[in-house]
Amino acid sequence: MSNGSIQVLLVEDNPGDVRLTKEALKEGKMLNRVTVVGDGVEALSFLRRQGKYADAGQPDLILLDLNLPKKDGRQVLAEIKADPGLKRIPVVVLTTSSAEEDILKTYDLHANCYVTKPVDLEQFMRVVKSIEDFWVTVVKLPSEDAER
Repeated sequence: MSNGSIQVLLVEDNPGDVRLTKEALKEGKMLNRVTVVGDGVEALSFLRRQGKYADAGQPDLILLDLNLPKKDGRQVLAEIKADPGLKRIPVVVLTTSSAEEDILKTYDLHANCYVTKPVDLEQFMRVVKSIEDFWVTVVKLPSEDAER
């Protein structure tokens, strides 16, 4: 984290949700850098700095959808939390599912929180802003240089 901004990795395959999330973060109090990847395989390549992401910085926060192409969000979460170099990055599951089974499974996989996407546009914007407010202004995040 530098200059009061954070690097956010948004793992989302729905272009509408990507646009709304980026817009909500742009309207927030902090200047956030947002990188968007559209599937689970790409998310893990980014996090592991593989291929075209060799020069990528490590995100301070991951917003992760569950229902993704190529590799499901649950699998991505499991791999993140099993990797000693990635497991401390907070992962906010931001998904349409409100199924108890999904909630339990993601917490079992060590998600930092689970948020159901509201269908209403204004509520969606409010939810994303509240995620930003909490993770940027309230929580102390580890730096990328911190011992892992």
